[in-house]
Amino acid sequence: MILVLDVGNSQIYCGVFQQEELISQFRYASTGQSTSDEIGVFLRSALRENGVDPEAVQIVAISSVVPELNYTLRSCCQKYFSLEPMILRPGLKTGLKIAYKDPKEVGSDRIADAMGAIKLFPDRNLVVVDFGTATTVCAITKDRVFLGGNIMPGIRLAMEALEAKTAKLPSVEIKPTRTAVGKTTTESIQSGLYWSNVGMVRELVSRISAESFADEPPLVIATGGFANLFHREDLFDHVVSDLILVGLIEALRLNGYLDAEAG
Repeated sequence: MILVLDVGNSQIYCGVFQQEELISQFRYASTGQSTSDEIGVFLRSALRENGVDPEAVQIVAISSVVPELNYTLRSCCQKYFSLEPMILRPGLKTGLKIAYKDPKEVGSDRIADAMGAIKLFPDRNLVVVDFGTATTVCAITKDRVFLGGNIMPGIRLAMEALEAKTAKLPSVEIKPTRTAVGKTTTESIQSGLYWSNVGMVRELVSRISAESFADEPPLVIATGGFANLFHREDLFDHVVSDLILVGLIEALRLNGYLDAEAG
């Protein structure tokens, strides 16, 4: 069994693979103050609750955008699984050519997204939109060149900023809206959040396509917790909720962690 962890700013998205098949997934609310014991006890308990023997885990792979948790996660894997995890970081094989001015600046989540997208949709120009704490848009050529992209506040982060930085605006449920004109404060916030994200993604994908993929339009892949919120707006060709996890399995393969017994 392979345990893969997508460590974001708000939560840890956990997946269990048997070879390359995702057989279980669960989430843990992540904070920089979580201890290795707290995470280790949660992981072993969650595995058992999902019908997976923790002792069957042979490999752990991690993508983390929370540097202060990396040492904690490494200690957790050593103590609770007797394993040294593969943490996706500069220096590992990715199969990508990074066209960033400083390739080390690219977050591991964006790298894993790109690797997962290439694995599932080879030989295609790609735009990957990831709706996490931050919303990211990344462009990857069919020749596996990571061109770069955009980073914006995620939809929940934008809502929390309105609540925190204004005197009278409340927290609201984030959901699709049918109309652009809200008739209450709550409706106005909801429509503003929803349609601003629709417009933002549509404009960025259009501009990226024109600038980088004029000869062959890209496939647009969505992932992340809010990707399905926009399913009716015809923004994406595919929604793949576990794209980072797929990318981590590909990283394990490229770096020699997988063998005939890793199942």
